Amino acid sequence: MKCSNCGQDNRDSAKVCRKCGRDLATPPAWFPDARWHLRTLGIIYAVLVVFYFGVSFLLRKLPKPYHIREIAPELTPWLKRPGILKHVPEEGLKPPSTPEPSSQGPRPK
Repeated sequence: MKCSNCGQDNRDSAKVCRKCGRDLATPPAWFPDARWHLRTLGIIYAVLVVFYFGVSFLLRKLPKPYHIREIAPELTPWLKRPGILKHVPEEGLKPPSTPEPSSQGPRPK
């Protein structure tokens, strides 16, 4: 027989636990069954869902950080704004070219 208090294995005819001394004749007062577990988990999930939607609702009321300052559209081409091109041509992605040194004859030595 296994003690419900400490888990010690005892003889089936034992009246008290060898390790903790608990009376083995009286059964434990309450064992949670599957229905209790399902109800408890359901309550926990419901509280988490309500908490999630409550927090998301409250966060929507706060001012968004990207409304604080104006960001140049060239820095954020992926944002969808009316009147701004969604696709930037490849020429727009390259840095401006620097003029190459002109060949005005041989270089002085």
